[in-house]
Amino acid sequence: MDLELIDWLNTYTFAEEAKYRNLDYAEKAYEIFVQDLKESATTRACIFGTIHTDATLLLMSKLEQAGIKAYVGKVNMDRNSPDDLCEESAEQAAADTEKWIQESEKFVNVKPILTPRFTLSCTDALFEKLSGLQKKYHVPVQSHLSENLDEIEWVKRLCPGTRNYGETYDRYDLFGNDCPTIMAHCVYSDENEVEMMRKQQVFVAHCPESNANLSSGVAPVKNYLKKGMKVGLGSDLAAGTTLSMFKAMSMAVQCSKLRWRLYDQSVEPLTMEEAFYMATKGGGEFFGKVGSFEKGYEFDAVVVDDTSIRTPQKVSVKERLERLMYFADHPAIAAKFINGVKVL
Repeated sequence: MDLELIDWLNTYTFAEEAKYRNLDYAEKAYEIFVQDLKESATTRACIFGTIHTDATLLLMSKLEQAGIKAYVGKVNMDRNSPDDLCEESAEQAAADTEKWIQESEKFVNVKPILTPRFTLSCTDALFEKLSGLQKKYHVPVQSHLSENLDEIEWVKRLCPGTRNYGETYDRYDLFGNDCPTIMAHCVYSDENEVEMMRKQQVFVAHCPESNANLSSGVAPVKNYLKKGMKVGLGSDLAAGTTLSMFKAMSMAVQCSKLRWRLYDQSVEPLTMEEAFYMATKGGGEFFGKVGSFEKGYEFDAVVVDDTSIRTPQKVSVKERLERLMYFADHPAIAAKFINGVKVL
């Protein structure tokens, strides 16, 4: 956790991702990940794989067997990436991605999501190919947006004809509207970019721990919620250190307090209820009517045993939830249901 985004990717992340070409390694890593995810409070997830088709299908298969509903992306990168993590060409990347989409049709719970890593690692030719695949197969898209200041400046140099980072996706119709889209981070989105996301119903994945660890900053999520934007929470492993959405909730509140105190006191910090909303109904909306016990919603439910959080006080349901957020990084999950099916 000693580096910012670009240096962190080049020093640590890319070296790790290159190992997933080896299916034996991917098997070991994804077995750990899927088991941990199954035992966590998470019922639905949007996940980045790597550029490796076979490893990504392996991950999807394991999630399917675990009963977890998820979108999983085969990552696309064809520039500004290490040689062993760079697609041969935009054409080859698109062909591999189309084959992967077709092979993904065998899964019931797990669906493909187009995943251009971010603008820095995708050429215009690759974006054009992915746009064509999106229109052909009507798959959603996930990527990164306005996470780090150096990243944003680099995007400006690579894409001089765009007003903001969001337009680098929007010019290929990969930014909301008829293309369901999640953008991670959005720490430094300007007014034009925010308005585009609001109008085009682009989801924001707020990843507070990742943003803190990589010294990226604190996204103005309170403003996003006030504007009626679609916001969910993310762990962003491995820049985040835990799968726990309870940790993500507490970090979101804590980081928003620091933003309020140190940067903008005109915008009050997040409340506990707002953090809980982002972790449930806010993010769940990407999957449809998910994340609430309201009538007509799919029955996703987690039974949490909070008896290990001892207290002499009489505490309300709200207080018990708040205590889970702050004290239970890995709470005891007694049972878990996904769309009415008991998976744990």
